[in-house]
Amino acid sequence: MSKVTGLGHVGLFVNDLDREVWFFRDLLGMQVTDRSDERGMCFLSSRPDEEHHELFLMRSPERASSVQQVSFRCESLAALKEFYRRFQENGIQFNHIVTHGNAIGCYVADPEGNNVEVYWPTGVKWPQPCAMPMDLTRPDEEILAHLTTGLPPVAAASAGS
Repeated sequence: MSKVTGLGHVGLFVNDLDREVWFFRDLLGMQVTDRSDERGMCFLSSRPDEEHHELFLMRSPERASSVQQVSFRCESLAALKEFYRRFQENGIQFNHIVTHGNAIGCYVADPEGNNVEVYWPTGVKWPQPCAMPMDLTRPDEEILAHLTTGLPPVAAASAGS
């Protein structure tokens, strides 16, 4: 039986194309692979040699996005903490920061309020659904301890708000 092998791309209608491109390119590190300002479109990829675009942005001021979330993997806990820091430094609104056991994720609002997750897959099998608050300001050892104890560090008020 055939099956999909991963997320190909997600498309979002946006009001302010430049601000959205800034968020995904400058904060998340994606690369613009193609863009048409005349048509109000931009294609971005985190791995342009493998996938032309994983995200398609299209200017459409009269439409509101109906996307539940767009999720992007990162390579390590250190990388996730770096995204957390960058989001804080740029005044990005945190929706929540959680551990799913099999992943730890930061959920933020992009400039137009779409829910964007950046997550690190832990490699641990964990029953889903699971979402427990996580405090990414804690030392790595404490953050990783939840993978064996099942008890994550309690989230600080400022970490998830």
